[in-house]
Amino acid sequence: MEEYLGRPDAGDDEQSDPFIVTREQQDYLNELYRLDPLTCKRVIHRSVLMRPRGWGKSPFVGGIMIAEGLFDVVPDGWGADGQPVGKPWSSVRTPYVAIAAVTEEQTKNTWEPLLEMLRNGSAPDEFNCDPMDSFVALERGRIAPITASPLSIKGFKAVAASMDQTETWLRSNSGVKLAQTLRNNATKLGGVTIETPNAYTLGERSVAEASFEFWDKIKSGKHPALEDVQSIYFDHRVTPTTDIGDRESLIDGLRVAYGDSSKDARGCVLHDPPCEPGWSDLERIADDFLDTSNDPAQMRADFLNQVDAARDAFVTDPELRGIIADKVITKGEPVTLGFDGSSGRKRGIADSTVLVGYSVTQKHLFKVGLWEQPEGPKGEGWKPSKLEIEQAVAQAFKDYNVVGFYADPSDGWAGEVKQWEATHHKRLKAKMTTAEPIRWAQKNVTRTCEVFEQLYQSISNREITFDGHPDMIRHFLNARRDPRRAGYVLKKPDDDQDFSKIDLTWGSMMALAAGLDAVGKGVSGTRKRAARRIR
Repeated sequence: MEEYLGRPDAGDDEQSDPFIVTREQQDYLNELYRLDPLTCKRVIHRSVLMRPRGWGKSPFVGGIMIAEGLFDVVPDGWGADGQPVGKPWSSVRTPYVAIAAVTEEQTKNTWEPLLEMLRNGSAPDEFNCDPMDSFVALERGRIAPITASPLSIKGFKAVAASMDQTETWLRSNSGVKLAQTLRNNATKLGGVTIETPNAYTLGERSVAEASFEFWDKIKSGKHPALEDVQSIYFDHRVTPTTDIGDRESLIDGLRVAYGDSSKDARGCVLHDPPCEPGWSDLERIADDFLDTSNDPAQMRADFLNQVDAARDAFVTDPELRGIIADKVITKGEPVTLGFDGSSGRKRGIADSTVLVGYSVTQKHLFKVGLWEQPEGPKGEGWKPSKLEIEQAVAQAFKDYNVVGFYADPSDGWAGEVKQWEATHHKRLKAKMTTAEPIRWAQKNVTRTCEVFEQLYQSISNREITFDGHPDMIRHFLNARRDPRRAGYVLKKPDDDQDFSKIDLTWGSMMALAAGLDAVGKGVSGTRKRAARRIR
């Protein structure tokens, strides 16, 4: 890079200035190009480089993409001195390199500095390549920007791809499909993909969030089948707890987030002795933090590299994970149920059908059942099996001492709710009304708002626990507050209505409401019967 590429921000009189990576960036390159000492093959095939805005992700990854198109990045065995020998992709196959994003405007983040680096350096002459505005013509192959448009990715099988701002890549803008296509191509060809997101927003189900969850499962041992997987490298330096209202604390946090790129007289905080000051003006960033017209959560994500919940999120990830508990539910203790049903859709993705349990004595929520439309062709025309769901409800009444059951009768479930009322009304202590003990009063928005707020307060104050089931976590983190005159109800994210499911939050709300009503009726004791472990 230093020999053949110029600085992307060089002026007309500085075209000979080379592009020089920082020590922090060199550390990343060392890991990205790590070799298996036995096979002399590259270990990392998928990487995420999560850094704040202005750190220099775009030109740095642009340089890597140039390297993948031109330089000797393919391992070719060991030399006489015992060191690995490389060769260019062009000696193996025609190298196509993708600069990918979900919009044309977004591709410019990496594409424009990439062109400048080529035009300000000697690479075009040395490697016979032509950096044109729309693509870089290589002697064999090309480097080109692509978007989520099916026409732009059809047939463009890239050996390397940069994926910019994947915190904004969602199902709704075809970002998830684009990421999968690029990864599949890289897998087939033995190539690499590199994501360069800012901190993602929890619960949006972005490509960046999914990549972190995959990496986290590997590192935490949550998925035994992934124990030996080493092909993903997730580089995200966590910023320490920072008081954004205290300028000194804020500057200290920014120095950690920006590393070698921080423009601080003391130099970087990563290395000893510290590297020279970089280019990111931390004082200016701190000024913007103190501007009360800016969204603090967005500022934390963009400049402190801190993963956070959406501004209108129902709960945050730390709040939710702080109440996970492994509890034993006995068959004698009072339990309430909450049901939210769906009948499927002819178009789009159907809502989920859910059955949630709540231990009145232990104040513990747990998933009893979840029926969701499968993705892809298997989900076409899908409808939940009413027979299977009716059996699940009947089994819950056998397994637990059910003292309350609230169910939303909408979307085709009114008949089943009537049948459940006829069958179980004598057993229930908590009742919506005497005539309709199970049917949730949909028109009573005030009650719905009150229980959702009670649910949130119980979570934030750690007065309630839940089983930690991944489906429960997913639905709760997807949920967004939808203001009403009496408070708020929960809705799906506005930009991902089809794929983000929140139905378990509604089932939990109704189970909690039944539990609160049961307590109001004096229910608190536990009959001594066999225990049932709930995870």
